[in-house]
Amino acid sequence: MKNTIQLKVTLTDTDPQIWRRVLIPNSITFFDLHHILQISMGWKNSHLFEFRVDDYAIGFIDDNAPENLADANEVTLDTLFTKVGMKFLYTYDYGDNWQHTIEVEKMLNNEDGNEYPVCIEGELNCPPEDCGGMHGYKNMLETLKDKNHPEYLEMREWAGRYNPKKFNIGKINKELPKFKEHMKMWRK
Repeated sequence: MKNTIQLKVTLTDTDPQIWRRVLIPNSITFFDLHHILQISMGWKNSHLFEFRVDDYAIGFIDDNAPENLADANEVTLDTLFTKVGMKFLYTYDYGDNWQHTIEVEKMLNNEDGNEYPVCIEGELNCPPEDCGGMHGYKNMLETLKDKNHPEYLEMREWAGRYNPKKFNIGKINKELPKFKEHMKMWRK
């Protein structure tokens, strides 16, 4: 039985594309996947999220959650991902509305000695949290290109050391094994 899934995660409306390729166990929950994606993309896990697999919505259940939202802590990937080529959506931060398209690229057998999850490829840095969604991100990049722009100094201070071209797979893979510890704390 195939017990590992290879996913390609692409932040929509980015040109050039911001993306990651990850290998994950298929037995994890969507809540676990959310945290893996947070680490892989470089987000800070400061906002709500939702997955959409066809018409099926999966997310964090709280007092304000819609009735038709399935609990991300209870639904496992292997119940929905049954074939290669399936695509689904992941939304992070309803305010900035970061949309990600996720494709099931491969279903594999876990190789002895390999640690999962692992990021195996990717391109570019994800936008900073709370920059105003894709429109705000594009505006930020344009402003930072022009040192004569009236908002340059303020934007440079806000963005700090942000580099849109920086993709640090080593840092991601150093953080991914720690997600299991984070899961224990979140589930308490």
